[in-house]
Amino acid sequence: MTTPEIIVRPALAEDANSVGELAHQFAGYLRSLGDCTDFNLTADRYLRDGFGSHPAFTGLVAEVNGSVIGYLLCHFGYDSDAAAINLHIVDLYVDAEARKRGAGRALMAKAAHFARAAGAQEMIWSVYHANKLATTFYEALGAERITEVFFMKLKADAL
Repeated sequence: MTTPEIIVRPALAEDANSVGELAHQFAGYLRSLGDCTDFNLTADRYLRDGFGSHPAFTGLVAEVNGSVIGYLLCHFGYDSDAAAINLHIVDLYVDAEARKRGAGRALMAKAAHFARAAGAQEMIWSVYHANKLATTFYEALGAERITEVFFMKLKADAL
């Protein structure tokens, strides 16, 4: 029996319900690891923020037999220290039932192609510290941890 082909393609507005459901699963998984973030990505917000006049992100989906089994959302940024464009991966998630078949690797490979085509020198992302599954996956791809810096955040209306 052959394994169904994984197709990675640009995420479309029509993928909103699938991405929203996968984002809900992702939030549940992260909560099970202790992440108390207020996860808000839904189908409606995916459409609002990704497909308006000024999209905040672009994305990719992995599908098998026409069903979306994973997604990757990203946007471009700039590293002033390196004076280089980078691709910031915001989310990568593959349905638990579809893992270990190459969808995550295929999504990352397509994102790397997208980054190179835009002149980006690297891809960056964050990983919840307790997410050992993701850490192991990314390290197997050849990614390295950055420990010299950490994230900070401030509400836009705080100042």
